[in-house]
Amino acid sequence: MQTRKKNTLPFVAVLMFLLVCMTVGCSKQEAANEPSDAGTDQSNTLVIGAYSVVKDAMAELLPIFKAEWEAKTGQSINFQESYEASGTQARAIAGGFEADVALLAMENDIDKLVKADLVNPDWKQAPNDGMITRSIVVLGTREGNPLGIQDFDDLTKPGVKVLYPNPKTSGGAQWDINAIYGAGLKLSEEQGKKDPAVAKAFLEKVHQNVESLDKSGRSSMAAFEYGVGDVIVTYENELLARIAKGVKYDIVVPKNTILIENPATVVDKYVDKHGNRELAEAFVAYLNTPEAQRIFAKHGFRSVDPEVFAETKSTFPTPPGLFDINYLGGWAEVRTTLYSKRGVWYQVLAGL
Repeated sequence: MQTRKKNTLPFVAVLMFLLVCMTVGCSKQEAANEPSDAGTDQSNTLVIGAYSVVKDAMAELLPIFKAEWEAKTGQSINFQESYEASGTQARAIAGGFEADVALLAMENDIDKLVKADLVNPDWKQAPNDGMITRSIVVLGTREGNPLGIQDFDDLTKPGVKVLYPNPKTSGGAQWDINAIYGAGLKLSEEQGKKDPAVAKAFLEKVHQNVESLDKSGRSSMAAFEYGVGDVIVTYENELLARIAKGVKYDIVVPKNTILIENPATVVDKYVDKHGNRELAEAFVAYLNTPEAQRIFAKHGFRSVDPEVFAETKSTFPTPPGLFDINYLGGWAEVRTTLYSKRGVWYQVLAGL
């Protein structure tokens, strides 16, 4: 194990933190807690690298956890927070941003940290297979659904301007693409056979109407709020959170769509280096508590806790053709089939 100088983060971690802040902006709390060479005991500091969509929920969760931890242990703690597109965040952590806890959009991004020898391969042995929230891919329209959008196939119609982010940088975008491709597979099954060629053609037709590819789900949502596009393919929780704040959108739940599962894990190499494993593990455990799960539900996420989900079930309809990542063969298969250099997604981009 590399020896760590007391109260000091390696230069590369400082650089990565600053780059992330320059890219997406840091809160006042983040700026105040920026890594420095003095005055910070890393055993009392939790560095969180998260995907952008979870930011609002975290703003409510962190102060509660802080108060409960201090009441329990008498130890005052600080947070350093970074919010980015999931793929970008995973690459930053793998490249030296020393996050103690990673909250990312999908299992595939945690796997990148496993491959970088930062996270133990058994991370899914945690409760709920390491997942802390769920959602589904839905369609958001302007108030009143003026184009009468009912399902994914309506996104193929001439003149319909569609938004989703770039799957190269955004975990949310990969969920969106997975949902559309999977819906195409479901349509082919209804015609008699599960056919990847039909699914690819369906994805191509939708992509022809895409207005822009933003770097994250949050950026795509911001563009939609500014008036770009007619329909956004996004997380259900993103739209529910906006509607709760008074923004006038309609949510269309496709007949066939994918169940999103979002993981959180301790970044083992960094917590051992910082000496704050107990704190980091307690925080991840807290995210699974009914208290935290109710807060996630308040922000539009489907709870991984069965009792909390039952309490909130009326808010979260289950579409008849809901499928999960295993319908597409699991993440290893999806990485090869859709997102490899010769995969379906890149063929669609290249018009092949």
